[in-house]
Amino acid sequence: MTTTTCSTVLDQPLLRPVELGDLQLPNRVVMAPMTRARATGAGLVPNGMHTDYYGQRAGAGLIVTEGTWVSERAIGFPNVPGVWSEEQISGWRRVTDVVHALGGRIVLQLWHTGAASHPDHLGGALPAGPSAVDPRERTYTPNGPKATVTPREMTITDIRETVAEYGTAAVNARRAGFDGVEVHALGSFLIPQFLNPRLNLRRDAYGGDPAGRRRLLMEIVDAAAAAWDGRRVGVRLSPYWTAERFTADERTLADYDALVAELGDHPVAYLHLRGPAPAAPGAAPDHDAFARYRRLFGGPLIANHGFDRETGNAVIGAGLADAVSYATHFVANPDLVARFALDRELAAGDPGTYYTGGAGGYVDYPASRWGDAVRR
Repeated sequence: MTTTTCSTVLDQPLLRPVELGDLQLPNRVVMAPMTRARATGAGLVPNGMHTDYYGQRAGAGLIVTEGTWVSERAIGFPNVPGVWSEEQISGWRRVTDVVHALGGRIVLQLWHTGAASHPDHLGGALPAGPSAVDPRERTYTPNGPKATVTPREMTITDIRETVAEYGTAAVNARRAGFDGVEVHALGSFLIPQFLNPRLNLRRDAYGGDPAGRRRLLMEIVDAAAAAWDGRRVGVRLSPYWTAERFTADERTLADYDALVAELGDHPVAYLHLRGPAPAAPGAAPDHDAFARYRRLFGGPLIANHGFDRETGNAVIGAGLADAVSYATHFVANPDLVARFALDRELAAGDPGTYYTGGAGGYVDYPASRWGDAVRR
């Protein structure tokens, strides 16, 4: 009788279980949030493609969904789903039911673009930001890419209503069956705009100094946490982000030092940290960037940006992260965890289909099969 066996490497750190706050994960391979622009129907409602897409990737230790609008005035990209209407909640419920039936865990990322939006997204109204300063970004509208405009400055009432919208979105996420939420606080969008002294020129309680500039984030975290029992709210940050109005200078990093330390005083399940871009294509991510914030935050940390299987295992093995998130690897490898476990080659995705709105390049990537190439 002939016995056929397959090679496994099940002792790797990425495959060990871990707790992130009150989220219990069977492995440490996290699916990072990725905007894929597939909510093409009326009302920005998640559809059957979303159910298939996330269900195919339920082997992840944790799925973090694409950024999802907390309200209609948060919108800043075409065909991205929301979580403010009953139809959207029902659509997301179908997603979470399938993911849970397949043994997965999933949290909803809450997003607001702030001044990085455009009147084309908002029925002609100006977007709102911390101050009347153009972030000088490119925004993708239903009418093509356009430059951002000078926003109107948010009033205190606007800010309070926005915090309340995040709280309602977290309640809706729980109603939709999610295991928690993640606050989108990276890139050039609303929360980083408030953190940025070049864009936030306010002299009230939400500006003036680093403590004032980070107040909005802390209030949003607390509002989102109120919907949950225990710690089920993550926060995603990008201190190393660079753009027209954003720079990762020492002043910025020092402000993020204080922010990360203060997050430890709030009911945060985990910190999801986007590190700097690798020094060159294929280079390993910078461990020092993660070590800097690991020292300041006592809770679990998810590392992100430029990791593969080896470097993911290395950053966890070094004690600098509790889990690692992957974006583009999950696009073309719905069974990414199995490929890591079986030492299989990874497929490459097609960037030309990232935002095209159809099933192609979204739900048609196959899982690996017996006999596929094994890495050596």
